[in-house]
Amino acid sequence: MSFVFEEIDYQETPLGAISLRRRSEPRLNNQILFEVKLNEEFLMSSLFTEAEIQLSNYGLKAFTEDSIDVVVGGLGLGYTAQAALAFDNVTSLKVIDVMKPVIDWHQKHLVPLGEELSNNPRCQLIHADFFDVATSTTHGFDGNIISEDESNNKVHAILLDIDHSPSYWLNPGNSAFYTKQGLTAMKEKLHPGGVFGLWSDEPPAEDFMALLNSVFESTDSYVVPFPNPFTGGESTNSVYIARKA
Repeated sequence: MSFVFEEIDYQETPLGAISLRRRSEPRLNNQILFEVKLNEEFLMSSLFTEAEIQLSNYGLKAFTEDSIDVVVGGLGLGYTAQAALAFDNVTSLKVIDVMKPVIDWHQKHLVPLGEELSNNPRCQLIHADFFDVATSTTHGFDGNIISEDESNNKVHAILLDIDHSPSYWLNPGNSAFYTKQGLTAMKEKLHPGGVFGLWSDEPPAEDFMALLNSVFESTDSYVVPFPNPFTGGESTNSVYIARKA
């Protein structure tokens, strides 16, 4: 197989230039990889998806209800959303992304999971700022004005994979979410017994665990290992899980 490199899409956004690339990796027998860059920074790769999948698994495995509503903040290449939809009791999944091009890639089937997610009737892709809608007291996750029956605007789980970590943000404006005020506002949109899950590229941080414990009734953190063929060793990401009483 000859070397493959293709820039599938490149668009300017308010956060900078975002691009979708497809390439073969000679060090992995020319395995085809999909990669996303924001400016000169790599955001995601189809090679390293284990922790994105485990974000859904850890966040949703404890629910025994026949029907649950889930929100995923950050679409990316879709692996967290796909893992959430693998739970049969997830009857409604809203995936929110501030980057319109990322949603377009899925709807145009330019990424491996695009057709699967776009055509799933349980899954809705929403172009919005997750941090705005998650903390809004006037609008729900779909952007609509909150109705008098507030229970209709609550969900069972909110799974977030946008920033690199609670202290390393793609956009400095996101930092306000990772505070007691921001997390408390989001918690109001969870049903009793609801779960907030967060992906992080860094090891679990004691200060953030303390912050979660000040807002939620119980918390856990998990280190997710995965093989790294580039180093020949193992790399790790983290998942935080916080539960509302």
